[in-house]
Amino acid sequence: MALQPVRRQSPFNAIRVIDYTVIFVRDMAAMRRFYEDVLAFPLSRELSPNWIEYRLGSNTLALARPSRTASDAPTPVGSASLQLAFKVSAAEVDACADELVRQGVALLSPPTNQPFGHRTLFFRDPDGNLLEVYAEI
Repeated sequence: MALQPVRRQSPFNAIRVIDYTVIFVRDMAAMRRFYEDVLAFPLSRELSPNWIEYRLGSNTLALARPSRTASDAPTPVGSASLQLAFKVSAAEVDACADELVRQGVALLSPPTNQPFGHRTLFFRDPDGNLLEVYAEI
């Protein structure tokens, strides 16, 4: 009988949720206008001109100017540094697409039923990050 390898317990096993996500911004004013005016995310708090938070369900999405990573090479313009996916109902995917077009935001792909069971919509924020609105179908 083969012995099963012993799995080491890690203190990271205690992690159960992502509490907040930080987007390091190039242009705070443009990003703030986009997330507040186009996506209509409710402002939760502004800790400083360099740190702004929005509450989305049980998570916080923060826009921040880099501090600890300020000396890192910036992500090249036109390159996404992250992808965020926002879950809604199937009908809301189409309503979000209509609102983005009304606000002048270019869609990377219109609402599309994917073979893996999602209806998806892709677009970019002003810093070039890839954003997805999706629903399970």
